[in-house]
Amino acid sequence: MKEGIHPKYETVTVTCACGNTFETRSTASEIRVEICSKCHPFFTGQQRAQQARGRIEQFNKRYGKKA
Repeated sequence: MKEGIHPKYETVTVTCACGNTFETRSTASEIRVEICSKCHPFFTGQQRAQQARGRIEQFNKRYGKKA
């Protein structure tokens, strides 16, 4: 490999909008993300609950009692 043409590959801190931080390696000096594994619905188990709520609301809209 040629000397002096490659960017520095160093340890950086990744900061999420929820406040979670973790370290990884990158050529960037700092990384900010909107969503991470601590707050993403798929990883927290909220996704299934949200999908179920949507199906229940859809069922009630079609077949539910009228007011």
